[in-house]
Amino acid sequence: MSSQPPLPLPPWLPPQLSQSQSPTLHALSSSLLPHLLAAISQIGASLRTSHHVALAGSANPFGDDQLNVDVAAENAVRAALAKCPLVVAASSEEDPEEKQVHQTADVTSSDERFSVAFDPLDGSSIIGANWSVGTILGIWKGDTALGKTPSKDQICSVLGVYGPRTTAIVAVRENPQDAGLCFELGLDDSGSSIELVRPDVKLSSPPYKTRYFAPANLRAAAESPAYASLIASFIKEKYTLRYSGGLVPDLGHILTKGHGVYISPVTQTSKAKLRKLYELFPVGLVVECAGGKAVDEDGRDVLEKGVEGCDERGGIIFGNTDEVEKVVKVLLG
Repeated sequence: MSSQPPLPLPPWLPPQLSQSQSPTLHALSSSLLPHLLAAISQIGASLRTSHHVALAGSANPFGDDQLNVDVAAENAVRAALAKCPLVVAASSEEDPEEKQVHQTADVTSSDERFSVAFDPLDGSSIIGANWSVGTILGIWKGDTALGKTPSKDQICSVLGVYGPRTTAIVAVRENPQDAGLCFELGLDDSGSSIELVRPDVKLSSPPYKTRYFAPANLRAAAESPAYASLIASFIKEKYTLRYSGGLVPDLGHILTKGHGVYISPVTQTSKAKLRKLYELFPVGLVVECAGGKAVDEDGRDVLEKGVEGCDERGGIIFGNTDEVEKVVKVLLG
């Protein structure tokens, strides 16, 4: 056991974290979160001065062309992780292979160990139009995120939201039987100021004043009668369409309004695109900690089963529990 004193807790934590006696949550709150939030601030500031979004002349191992802003965001998160001695391994959508960040033998400040899986800039296909985009980070207990159970081992996810303001949505759940905590922070461009904007982000319960739907891959409705029927029912029931093409801002809208359902279906000709490790698992934790439900294309809880590799993909349906159940009934019967 280390003789070094624990790091102080930052002042912007909600009471559920600042008053927690858990060594794991203390390590998360004092060591990881401050550095990762600083990286999100840096990315937000960089995007506001990146007036020329262009191909970087490289591609990631998945074959996706990289933009200059993708590379800058990747570098910012990697630099932050290098300052976190409790992070043993990390992988990202731009570099999808778990690599050692720190030797476990070098970790002297705590007995806690974490691994991180992240998408440095989700929504880069819409950034050229100056639309809102985001960063997605999943934090896991232990030396790896592979071969683990997401509901048990992924204890935190952080979504950086880059729009007119830079905000961060943080979800924390140490034990799967707990409800978890979801809160929102406001960040400045320098990373020197962090404000707790909403200490307890929760989805609303029915009845709803306004109902929202976010249908991804709408072209799939041309070949899927069930999806076409679902879209028609939303229109008939006068739901409001809110879909930007960015996973993070679309989830952010649902959390801000307290209502919404996001659907990314999978069909025979429309294959799954979202990567479980870098997108679905962190999003699923946020939704569940906000009191909602997130399931895969087969209707199973998205956090039920882990992955053995970094490129496993799937569909997702998330939002208010009753809305998700309605969608599953229409799409899957």
